[in-house]
Amino acid sequence: MTTTDMPRPVDAGPGRAVSKKGPRKPATGGLRRAVPATTLLWIMACLYGVPVLWFILSSLKPASDLFSYPLSLVPDDPTLSGYLTAWRSANFSQYFINTTLVCVITTILTVGVSCCTGYALAKYDNRWLKAFFLCILATTMLPGEVMLAPSFLVVRDLGLYNSFAGIILPAVLTATGCFMFRQFFLTVPDELVEAARIDGARELSIFLRIMVPISRPIMLTLAILSFQWRWNDYIWPLLMLNDPNKFTVQIGIQSIVGAQNINWSVLLGASVISMIPLIVVFLVFQRYVMNADINAGLKD
Repeated sequence: MTTTDMPRPVDAGPGRAVSKKGPRKPATGGLRRAVPATTLLWIMACLYGVPVLWFILSSLKPASDLFSYPLSLVPDDPTLSGYLTAWRSANFSQYFINTTLVCVITTILTVGVSCCTGYALAKYDNRWLKAFFLCILATTMLPGEVMLAPSFLVVRDLGLYNSFAGIILPAVLTATGCFMFRQFFLTVPDELVEAARIDGARELSIFLRIMVPISRPIMLTLAILSFQWRWNDYIWPLLMLNDPNKFTVQIGIQSIVGAQNINWSVLLGASVISMIPLIVVFLVFQRYVMNADINAGLKD
């Protein structure tokens, strides 16, 4: 085909106007609404971030400069002596191993038990399950200190005192985890479960092959929260453990504090060291939580 045989573009007739896309106008209304919200978020970030920044920078100061007047945010002579003294004065390597063992096992059991419980509470219609759910929620209305004495007596009578099992088992079932999974599974259409049952899938297969994969965002969120809770737990391990070789990180930090005086530089350094695993866990898993599609695989 030659150039003369090419089809010519159709010209717009006298009654037809050629539509041309003009420049898009900026969404000024959305921008005006976003500025106050963004400003508020930055203000809240500063309110939360400045104390943490002050805390970290203070750990780099010598003990003599911590209470000098006027107070200064940036240390004049930064030093790592507080970190080195804290690491040498306490058996942090053993504390980290003990705490990691407790946190990992407890997190795995918490996620698994909460997922099973939330699925049963959401997809099975039984009055006893509803009563059980109310009992679980009722535990959130009681202060944790109220539950310490009966929990300690039960664990002691079971022969689990001064053991990691005594710390792990009472923390497996949490009202927050059960509530999170129940609310998520309520959003899953019942037709999806019924279709699987019609195809011949058993209840365990439905749970493991359908419900568990689509609840991955909730599982990761609860795993991060559970790891944080167990890592920062202090009162319960303090009651359950009396062997220094089984102490967790928080009890180890408390052992640095002297009876008569407190070396604040060492204490701040030890506290920052205890924060590092939590920061690493959050930075590694946050993208899985924030980028996950909670409604993946579901259709109305």
